[in-house]
Amino acid sequence: MQFTQIKVTGMTCGGCSSNVTKALNAVNGVVNVIVSLSDANATVEYDEKLTSPEQLKLAIKEAGYGVDNTDTSPPSTGKGCCG
Repeated sequence: MQFTQIKVTGMTCGGCSSNVTKALNAVNGVVNVIVSLSDANATVEYDEKLTSPEQLKLAIKEAGYGVDNTDTSPPSTGKGCCG
């Protein structure tokens, strides 16, 4: 098992952190997820044989949120789930 921390942008409320948690838990191989709204990050325990940090970041993006400042994709609108 591996652990990774991912900086998440665009979360504005508990609903946002819940959405990110659900998106990460839906990824095959994810064992445990802790999302902190106040720290704007997600700590994920996962099976490295079944998924990768890149797949975890993609799940966050597909849920409508951004991933850390080193990400080269277009920035998140910052609207989160509260629009």
